[in-house]
Amino acid sequence: MAPTLPERLNKAPSIRFKIPTNQLTAKMDTTIKEIPQRILKLALGALSQANMHSVFSDPGSDHWDFISIINTAHAGELFLKAVIANEHPLLIFKDIFSLDDSRADSLELVNLIQRGKTHDFEKLPQVFWVTTGQRIPNPDCFERLRRARNSIQHFCAPEGEDFRALSLEFIYTIIDPLIFEHFGLFAIKYHEDYSAGYDYVVSALLHRELKFSIPNDFDLSEIRLSAELKNATQNYRDWITGELDRIGRSDLLHR
Repeated sequence: MAPTLPERLNKAPSIRFKIPTNQLTAKMDTTIKEIPQRILKLALGALSQANMHSVFSDPGSDHWDFISIINTAHAGELFLKAVIANEHPLLIFKDIFSLDDSRADSLELVNLIQRGKTHDFEKLPQVFWVTTGQRIPNPDCFERLRRARNSIQHFCAPEGEDFRALSLEFIYTIIDPLIFEHFGLFAIKYHEDYSAGYDYVVSALLHRELKFSIPNDFDLSEIRLSAELKNATQNYRDWITGELDRIGRSDLLHR
């Protein structure tokens, strides 16, 4: 049986803090170094929901296409903040001067929670660039999902939009490459179907010809790649073939 979500979250890798604790500030609470790990754990939960609502359907789940946008944006926001906070935890806050209440002798985590305001979602690509020197991949998709989320939150969802497709595009062209590079994580592993592995997530990606990070222990038991790739372009077939060759699992193409 596939591991439950709590089990997968507990196995999330510990972030190696980039700045030594004694170099944070003169009197900064050392528990502040936990901020990146806390954000990462929440982000993985949001990603699991985003994958679930983007891929699966159940009776009475008509609203999942809208919810997939909300959860995907939430996951993207948290992962970007986790990467930024890994450079330095205070960089996720809009105005660090507001964190000073003029009375405390040291900056503690409780003060950050009570007084701190983090950067808004739409500003995170710029903060990410300033912090890491990297641009987020697929900024056009980021902007499309940002607008869709704002519309949905204000009860005016744009018409004619395939929200599940947009969510998957965001997850696997923005979130997946970022979390693989910075945390060694694979987005396909996080979903809420405890009865199966990531087969149906992979199936949705194959049908949309979305590339995804493939772990070395990649395996499929519920779907056949040959059938899933029947209508795929040669370019995409070449990509998946190369990835399976890389991990020594080209046999999956012939089952």
